[in-house]
Amino acid sequence: MSALLDVILPVFLVIGFGYAAVKANLLSEPAIDGLMRFAQNFAVPCLLFRSIAHLDLSAAYDLGLMTSFYAGAFAGFFVSFFGAMLIFGRPMPDAVAIGFAGLFSNSLLLGLAITERAYGTEALQGNYAIISLHAPVLYGFGIALMEWARTRGRGLSGPALLRQIARAILSQSLVIGILLGFAVNLAGNPLPDFFWSGIDMIARAAIPVALFGLGGVLVRYRIEGDIGPVLLVSFASLVLHPAITWGLGTRVFQLDTAALRSAVVTAAMAPGVNAYMFAHMYGVGKRVNASAVLVATAASILTAWAWLRLLP
Repeated sequence: MSALLDVILPVFLVIGFGYAAVKANLLSEPAIDGLMRFAQNFAVPCLLFRSIAHLDLSAAYDLGLMTSFYAGAFAGFFVSFFGAMLIFGRPMPDAVAIGFAGLFSNSLLLGLAITERAYGTEALQGNYAIISLHAPVLYGFGIALMEWARTRGRGLSGPALLRQIARAILSQSLVIGILLGFAVNLAGNPLPDFFWSGIDMIARAAIPVALFGLGGVLVRYRIEGDIGPVLLVSFASLVLHPAITWGLGTRVFQLDTAALRSAVVTAAMAPGVNAYMFAHMYGVGKRVNASAVLVATAASILTAWAWLRLLP
């Protein structure tokens, strides 16, 4: 019970404050949009830049850690994708968007916050290693599959598709922050202390501001029909993904305690707002993904507690 009260509820309380502020008209939706733009385009990229720049690359990128997490992520995609098509009769582009919701966990806002509160900042090395590949790999996969699904029979060339994928990935501020962090890390961190002091000031605001903004954004979502696909995505995100990650991490790769915690907690998070943004970008599966973000985020209060109790 202490994990629920001391670790998980404070994170969701910040989200709840953001939700209540918009619901009570204390903040307008444009104000929340500005807050989220600050978090997503400046503060969180600074956090990722700082973390990757100081990451011990040789220790963080463990094959067992990555395989455990991403095997579960892609299992979540395929269960959601084929379930949407074969069980609920959705067309392929819709199914790709719904599958993306089962693939893309909220590794950054929820995963980092809960891992840090549960185990401390020194336990975040595995989280940052996962996050550094999360957006580039999963967005690349989702965009490639969506473009293929939408352009079947229209003859989009391979180079054109690759350019489209590269533009979509490299235009993300999060990816830019990660790539710059790698560049500084590999260059031996030549930047002066006063620069890092400024980056630290912005980075410290990233998670609380983003969580508050996430609460404000969730006001816009409604649970509207399509309950079957929504529950399928929620199951894939909150149960299937962390279960596969835990099984591989404990039975196959024997991950150490820190790596297992990072992998499972990150895997156990609800779909991020990116799942809705991806669906909105292509105009398909928007209602399912918006509802799945809302339902799974609420349910993750209890499921995350359950996974924390299972972990050493």
